[in-house]
Amino acid sequence: MRKFFCVVFVPFIYSLHYSQAAKKAFPCYDLATVLKVEPTPLYKSHLDASKSFGVQLLKDSKTVQRYINSGKFHKIKKSGKGYRVQKLDYSRAYMVSKAKTTLEKIGSKFSKDTKGGTFTVSSITRTLEDQCRLRRVNSNASLGISSHNYGNSFDISYVRFNNVLKYNPKMELALEKVLKYYEKAGRIYFIKEKQQSCYHITVKNY
Repeated sequence: MRKFFCVVFVPFIYSLHYSQAAKKAFPCYDLATVLKVEPTPLYKSHLDASKSFGVQLLKDSKTVQRYINSGKFHKIKKSGKGYRVQKLDYSRAYMVSKAKTTLEKIGSKFSKDTKGGTFTVSSITRTLEDQCRLRRVNSNASLGISSHNYGNSFDISYVRFNNVLKYNPKMELALEKVLKYYEKAGRIYFIKEKQQSCYHITVKNY
C-alpha cells in the first residue's frame, strides 16, 4: 500500500515543482505585446527623451543591477531638500545622474518657493517586471513601454505635501509652477495624471 502511494505522490510533487519553477522562469509580461502598444503623441516625447540616455529597456532586476554596478544609475535618498520618497513597492530608487540632479533641483526650488515645504515622490524607476506586477493591482498602469523603464522618470504626488495626504491647492499650484519653470528651461517634460493623482516627470538629456 505504501509503495502505491509513493508512485502516485512523487509525480504529483514533481508536477507541482515544475509548475512553480516555470512561473519563476518566465516573465509575467509578453514583450512582443508590450512593444506593439503605440504611445500617444504627448507621451512619445517622453519616450524619445528616455532613449537618449543610452539605457536599454529595463526588463528585470538584473538589468537594473548592471547599470548600478557600472555607475550609470545613482541611488535616490529617501529624503532631500523639498522632497520625500514614499515606500516604493513597484519601483526602484535609482536613476541616471541628470534625473537625480534634476529631482534635487526641483525639490530645492519648491522648498524655497514654499518656505520649507516638501512634496512626495511616489514612483521612480520601474522594470517591465515591476510594471507587470503593478498592473495586477492597478489597471491604469501602462500596458506598453513607459519612460519609467529607462531610469530617467519619476512621479510626484499632487495630493501629498509635507507628508500629509490631503488636497492642498496652494501647494499644488506652487509645484506646478516649479515644473513649468524647468520645462521652459528645457530640462523636463511633465504630464498631470489625474487617475494617479500625480505629475509624471521625464528628465531630458540636456
